[in-house]
Amino acid sequence: MKAFTRGILASVLMLSGLASANAADRAIIVLDASGSMWGQIDGKPKLEIAREALRSVLTTIPADTELGLMAYGHREKGSCTDIELVVPPASGSASAIIVAADSMKFLGKTPLSAAVKQAAEDLKYTEDKATVILITDGLETCNADPCALGKELEQSGVDFTAHVVGFGLTAEEGRQVACLAENTGGKYIQATDAKGLEDALVQTVAAPAPAPEPAPAPEPAKPEFNFAPELTLAEGGAPLKDAGNAWEIYKANADGSKGERLTTEYNNYKGSLEAGDYIIRATLGEAAVEQPLKVEAGQAYKPLFVLNAGTLVVRPRPSEGADIVDGAAVVLDFPGGDHPATYYGQTKVVLPAGETRLKVTIGQGEANETIQLAAGQTVEKDIIVGVGHVVVNAIYAEGADKVDAGGLDVRVYKARKKIDGTRDQVTYGYGPDNKFDLPAGDYVLVARMDQSEAEQPFNVRVGEQGQVTAVLGAGVLAIDAPGAKEIRVFAAKKDIQGNRQGFGYAYDQKHQTTLPAGDYVVEVDRGDAGKKEASATVRAGERSELTIQ
Repeated sequence: MKAFTRGILASVLMLSGLASANAADRAIIVLDASGSMWGQIDGKPKLEIAREALRSVLTTIPADTELGLMAYGHREKGSCTDIELVVPPASGSASAIIVAADSMKFLGKTPLSAAVKQAAEDLKYTEDKATVILITDGLETCNADPCALGKELEQSGVDFTAHVVGFGLTAEEGRQVACLAENTGGKYIQATDAKGLEDALVQTVAAPAPAPEPAPAPEPAKPEFNFAPELTLAEGGAPLKDAGNAWEIYKANADGSKGERLTTEYNNYKGSLEAGDYIIRATLGEAAVEQPLKVEAGQAYKPLFVLNAGTLVVRPRPSEGADIVDGAAVVLDFPGGDHPATYYGQTKVVLPAGETRLKVTIGQGEANETIQLAAGQTVEKDIIVGVGHVVVNAIYAEGADKVDAGGLDVRVYKARKKIDGTRDQVTYGYGPDNKFDLPAGDYVLVARMDQSEAEQPFNVRVGEQGQVTAVLGAGVLAIDAPGAKEIRVFAAKKDIQGNRQGFGYAYDQKHQTTLPAGDYVVEVDRGDAGKKEASATVRAGERSELTIQ
């Protein structure tokens, strides 16, 4: 953690050159105050690390340095305009910046491009020399292009420079913001490289300027690339080109294991590696292979990586000749995998050679198959899950309206009852026009709307589509009882004990519910004003309205 904090400090000092700047130079630090700064590194929030780094930086700069602080994302969540010049650039501003950073909230989005542009404008970059130092732990989230902004500021500015400190970014993320610095002649520094940044601080700020040394003798020209790996699926196979593969490059530990990951590159990668020991990992799809590499100065390397893998193409279909289902889940349990991988719809993936267990699900249907895949082989499979398609609805009565309400509850059960008289539930949904893919067989639809319920048996055949509609035999009762505190609905007929069956209630002056056709008693409780009853009749497929004064 201390090394990481020192890395941030060194980054800001080295990038801005504030400790050795002329008094006429003016700069603004742009601080990422987005909600992602609550993320932790080694158990400590990044915002706290940033605050500590700023306190350290501001105690080392000369008092006459004109420095300001701008922040974004510190006042509003979800806003792309939450940008504020918290401390205007001025000499002796260190204490004001420290207080502002320590009291700042970290809430919102990451409009880093707009913030850098506003900082440049506040520094009058088209008239005077200006420097902006951006410290960010995330990428642009407000539909702006940092690379294009860098070019625009460089072309319009008198002497404008933007430096970027990548605060906990991955190498790939860093490349997406590094262009902002590079396009203005600035530098991009990964804050995690604490030692390199600390050395730069000692050499450029803390230590007195060393006496000039004689220019070193020119080194022999180095080759443009000394590492150009190739990848094949099988021994003797043609090298893959632009296949979407990745190259992960790690430092090797003393015991030969993988150490720090240096970078991840893609496709037909060529690069230059410093002398040393490495572990190179090649991945494509779900297959991977790695091997050690010892790089010596002046040597070039073109290692071949053999994945020992093949290509599987799966086309999930509900029935023979039916279209491929994009929402079908394709689960692959392949050799060497820590856990099965899930894809959707038509799937084309590279897998390690050997036995792969395949499971495809469409709705409630499932198909399983075991596939043998040889290195370099392509296997294409149409997987027939064997389901039919039904659209489920309910109507109030024969010839009446469809129940078009989100409160409609539909459940599908197996038709066969168990020994205890219950059925196994297969699936469920809410509202009208529920669509289900079901294996062939007999089922029962149970539809419920408020207090009314109906069952409808149906059959599913593979490859067929059907409509299933349950008839509730119900109507709607709408009750208006001004001043009511509670409304209760009961069956009109009492049981042998003199009790009425309850059909729902509401703590309101109005109540609307769907009820089976029949006669009812509505009880209204107005508190101190007492209770009052009224009768109502509900007819199937009709709406009844009752007002109780």
